[in-house]
Amino acid sequence: MRRSLCILGLMFAFPVASLAHHVKQAAVKTMPVTTSSAKARDLYIRAMKDYENYYLERANVGWRAATKEDPDFALAYAWLAFNSRNPSEVNAALSKAHSLEPKVTPGERLMIEWIVNVLQNNFIAGISAMNDMLAVFPHDKQLLYLAGNWMMGQSSDEHAQSLFERALALDQNYPAALNDLAYSFARQRQFDKALATMERYTAALPGQPNPQDSYAELLRMSGQFQQALDHYRAALKIDPDFISSQVGLGDTYALMGNQAQARIEYDKAIQQATNDADHLDYELQKGISYVRENNFAEADKTFLAAATRAHALGLHLGEAKAQRMMGMYGTDYDAARKHLQLAQDALTHEGNLTPSEREEERAKILRIGVVRATQSGDQELAAKSLQQLEEMTNASSSRNIRNAWHGAAGAAFVSQKKFADAIAHLEEDSNNPCSLALLAQAYAATESTERLHQIEARLAATYLPTLEQALAVSSMKGHIVAGK
Repeated sequence: MRRSLCILGLMFAFPVASLAHHVKQAAVKTMPVTTSSAKARDLYIRAMKDYENYYLERANVGWRAATKEDPDFALAYAWLAFNSRNPSEVNAALSKAHSLEPKVTPGERLMIEWIVNVLQNNFIAGISAMNDMLAVFPHDKQLLYLAGNWMMGQSSDEHAQSLFERALALDQNYPAALNDLAYSFARQRQFDKALATMERYTAALPGQPNPQDSYAELLRMSGQFQQALDHYRAALKIDPDFISSQVGLGDTYALMGNQAQARIEYDKAIQQATNDADHLDYELQKGISYVRENNFAEADKTFLAAATRAHALGLHLGEAKAQRMMGMYGTDYDAARKHLQLAQDALTHEGNLTPSEREEERAKILRIGVVRATQSGDQELAAKSLQQLEEMTNASSSRNIRNAWHGAAGAAFVSQKKFADAIAHLEEDSNNPCSLALLAQAYAATESTERLHQIEARLAATYLPTLEQALAVSSMKGHIVAGK
């Protein structure tokens, strides 16, 4: 989820509400929703419920309909900006929500300021507004969930967990909080707690597909692949159009090593995609399946087709992702550098990207640039890219940007055989499989045997359907990839 690193550490070091001491708690329990239309209010509430239940595109449909019923419905525009995958719609909705702030209640203004600022890469102001919002409405379980959900996207799982637990103290069977609490446990590798919480979630929402889908994903994360497939199929039996589960089948087969079946499942998802950005994501997952087979020629074809299509559609973030991925594997450094430059070029289309999207993707590109430069022996380029990344880190409070810098710095120090320095950085990016692979090298070089075994076991049990995971596994097997 998304100046100094000291400020960021302070922002997340204490319970969220503690930083909002200067605002008064509201007399009402839940945040008011300002709209002139009862129908628009109902559409908004139903869309928020769809968002909680992972019907993300259906939520967008609801928010769009709400703004048609009430063209001054600020919160509907804000959440459309937050959730839509259409770049033009995001920017238009973001501008509209911001312009309507004077017409809403103070609490709503805080929510809009949170959303506007984090999308604009102004995380200090955004987090401050979020903290104040939670202080004003400490008993609004949905606000606690929404804030925690965003914080998970910023790799702050433990702090997100505290918000979910607060929401559940208000309603012990609140489905959305149970769902995300289970994920926060799983991402901290507390799988017994994760699966027990998931049992509560499925009991709270019988007949809905997302509990089965989430259960499947946590089972997959814990390495229980066949059980994961069963739950994904159960979700699709409830709702054959629940596309997250269709993609989940592909991801699970990919991690099981059955790339041919994974591509069959991805193709089904591509055909069912309800928007162009999702369609692109599923194409990229298909491309990763070829990398897992070390079939770089087919991977290139798939990623290039995705990049070309994304460019034509104006989906420049997706175009950058596809080009970045092409720069991550293989042994041709010159080709990798060209792809990474094309990825950077795609980010210059600022009208189709929020500042937050642009900067976080740029950080990922620079990270790979550092790694690939060190692999080719171009220490000058590696140092230049790392300097750019460090400047970005100091200018932003995005944890995702900071993690990219730590991963890149760790890779650079490994290449220089400065293993103690490398370990200090890589341990700060230990959720990235490529950093784990590098950390294993550093521990081996420093004869930190116990830590080495711990990292090797963790990496071996990291089941993520990402290119980073595929490359890390390959690097451990001796292939030359970005994670090595």
